[in-house]
Amino acid sequence: MADFNQVLDPGDYQNGVVNTVVEIPEGSRLKVEWDRQRAAFMLDRVEPRIFAKPTNYGFIPQTLDEDGDELDTLIICPEPLATGVWLEAKIIGVMHFVDDGEVDDKIVVVPADNRDDADAINSLDDIQQYVKQIEHHFTHYKDLKKPGSTKVTGWGDVEDAKKVIAESIERYKK
Repeated sequence: MADFNQVLDPGDYQNGVVNTVVEIPEGSRLKVEWDRQRAAFMLDRVEPRIFAKPTNYGFIPQTLDEDGDELDTLIICPEPLATGVWLEAKIIGVMHFVDDGEVDDKIVVVPADNRDDADAINSLDDIQQYVKQIEHHFTHYKDLKKPGSTKVTGWGDVEDAKKVIAESIERYKK
C-alpha cells in the first residue's frame, strides 16, 4: 500500500486549496487514524454514541502539527465521505485547539468542487451554526474519560489557516 505522505502533496494552500484525506466520516463514532509508519488506517478506539463526529475528519498529507500528527481537517460536506477518500478542498478557516496540553489545530474546509455549496461557503461566517456544533463537540468529546482535557482556544480566518498549514509543512520537512 502506498503512503499518502509520499504520493500526495499538501496542495496549493497559498491559493486556498489543500489536498485532504478522510479518516472519519461525519456521524461516525469510530476513531480511525492514519498510521504513517505502516501506511494504513487503524481503528484507535470506539467513542460513545453521543460523541459521533459532527463533520468529516481528515488530514493534510506532508504536514505535521505541533502534536506530531498530520495536520487535521474538518471537512464540511453535504454527505459523509468514506475513510481513505482524498479530495481537493477550499480552506475556509481554522479552529485553534489544545488536546491534553498539545496544540492540535483543525483546518476547516469544504470540497473545492461542490456545485451546490462551495461558492456559498467562503469563510467561517458562512457556517456559524456548524462552528457552534464543532466547538461544542471538541470541547466535550473526552469528558467521560478526561474532563477538561480539550479546549477550543479560538478560530481563525483563511489567512490564519494558511499560516498554520505553512508551519506544518515546514515541520514535516524537518
